[in-house]
Amino acid sequence: MAVLPIVMHPDPILVKRCEPVKEFDKKLKKLLDNMYETMIEADGVGLAAPQVGVDLQVAVVDIGDETGTIELINPEIFEHSGEQTDLEGCLSFPGLFGEVSRPYSISFRTQDRKGRWLEGRAEGFLARAIQHEIDHLHGVLFNTKTEKLLTEDELERFEEE
Repeated sequence: MAVLPIVMHPDPILVKRCEPVKEFDKKLKKLLDNMYETMIEADGVGLAAPQVGVDLQVAVVDIGDETGTIELINPEIFEHSGEQTDLEGCLSFPGLFGEVSRPYSISFRTQDRKGRWLEGRAEGFLARAIQHEIDHLHGVLFNTKTEKLLTEDELERFEEE
């Protein structure tokens, strides 16, 4: 496995709607493995293919709980409910955070690395992470969903209050 360079905003690939995965082969498996390694090395909880310069609907999420790693290939959310608002950051926007409102609970459909369709349900922080990564695959960045962005210094002052 390899750690890949993370694409930074304002690279145009970050606002591009990604192409669906059509080939479920060794190249896809390698991409997923490398994306996971990159996400862990960068201390993230999710990473989408455009963030490593790849125009494909592929993402990985791992919030560090018993759920483990979720691989998202051609994912779609088909049901959502409730609302949650919390701070989000992004590996493509180092040092920048913002409050984002999202559904609290989601049901989603995705393919696994062999092309089989699976369905899942997520709530709370896991749902937030999955939605953030799916947004990346549609060219939607978290900074377009927040009313106020905070730098790391502002975030520290905010947390002290």
